[in-house]
Amino acid sequence: MSSAPVPDDVLDGVRERLARDSSPLTPQLVAQALREQGRPVGDATVLAVHDALRRDVVGAGPLEPLLQLAGVTDVLVNGAAQVWIDRGRGLELTGVRLPDDEAVRRLAQRLAGSAGRRIDDASPYVDLRLPDGTRFHAVLAPIARPGTVLSLRVPRQRVFTLEELVDAAALTADGARLLARIIERRLAFLISGGTGSGKTTLLNALLSLVGPAERLVLVEDASELRPEHPHVVAMEARPANIEGAGEIPLRTLVRQALRMRPDRLIVGEVRGAEITDLLAAMNTGHEGGCGTIHANSAGDVPSRVEGLAMAAGLTRDAAHSQLASAVDAVIHLGRDRDGTRRAREVGVLQRRSDGSVAVIQAVEFTAGATRPGPGFTELMSLLDR
Repeated sequence: MSSAPVPDDVLDGVRERLARDSSPLTPQLVAQALREQGRPVGDATVLAVHDALRRDVVGAGPLEPLLQLAGVTDVLVNGAAQVWIDRGRGLELTGVRLPDDEAVRRLAQRLAGSAGRRIDDASPYVDLRLPDGTRFHAVLAPIARPGTVLSLRVPRQRVFTLEELVDAAALTADGARLLARIIERRLAFLISGGTGSGKTTLLNALLSLVGPAERLVLVEDASELRPEHPHVVAMEARPANIEGAGEIPLRTLVRQALRMRPDRLIVGEVRGAEITDLLAAMNTGHEGGCGTIHANSAGDVPSRVEGLAMAAGLTRDAAHSQLASAVDAVIHLGRDRDGTRRAREVGVLQRRSDGSVAVIQAVEFTAGATRPGPGFTELMSLLDR
């Protein structure tokens, strides 16, 4: 990234030669093409042109160096002129630019093609996992503004421990001990929070604490969980192909997981009809089950579950009844104004007189402190049972 940029007209000349001869990209071919243009053919020039073109046709192109930066979780492209990254401190605008929206479109099409999918005017958006595990989403212009929009979620290279999350101020030391007890006592829980709040990071750390004699069966829409555990079986949903066939939804995989003797059933992200199967599983002796769910606060989780369950055919009363019986605790995460991801509270579920469920705050995590809430006694009772 520190080398001087290669002029566009030089790159275009070499591209034309490659296209004309259908030749593979090699330093020798680059040198020959430069000579034909009357350009300097020093080693530094040849390597600079070769590397620039290689980035254009291999991996994520000009975004590849950003994906390799330490700590990067997201790379976001808003048209050709804006490329942002997130390293856990909020979004940062980078100096990377693409030549024009056509270049962004070509990159989107190539990345989609590497996963056996397509994106074009007839199908202007795509959501998939790249071969290296990166989650890739794209929407073409003019559907998207200010141009074609790309979103890449980078898989973690390793799993953080609870101690490391404490060091990063994502957890208090007391909070880490409390969450470890939730795992040890096999409580069923949901981790809630917004996009990019650290739900998967925390779940990875917690699952790594599960005893080695237990079998973890993971079900995910996109494979992101990589707990440090000796006995993990994982399944990933599959979208329909170009012809609209071959879809394997998350709900089907949850049902299959129940036949695989799970000691703990984990759904990486609950966002559809699979909520009914997960709740049913937790209500049939599968202790310690867990998952993540999008919600603005722990208190919003019951209404979020209600909406998903009703869309899947459950009545409101049945949804709340299943939730109350299945889930013991909710762990909520959020992002501070400076972008830091942090555990904010743990709540317990309580049935109201009308049969609905509410989440009552048991513990609140503030900067360096852990404060008990109205549900603290109930949480301690669950942990001591």
